[in-house]
Amino acid sequence: MEIKILGHGCANCANLEKAARAAADELGVDATFTKVQDDASIVGYGVMRTPGLVVDEQLLVSGRVPTAAQVKELLEPLV
Repeated sequence: MEIKILGHGCANCANLEKAARAAADELGVDATFTKVQDDASIVGYGVMRTPGLVVDEQLLVSGRVPTAAQVKELLEPLV
């Protein structure tokens, strides 16, 4: 599973990455994490407000920081 964190490295981006890593660990998912920080790529996913969470090229969250439990709920159907 490929998980991308979209954003410029702000605190919210770091919190989203932390939540996504915790959710992936709880599910036992072997995930590759990538940070996407360039504006053209971020906008290419349709994200106008960061942070964003993309899993296997599917945008799941943008403009907010979900909890680890919420990210887990989003990931479960994709596992």
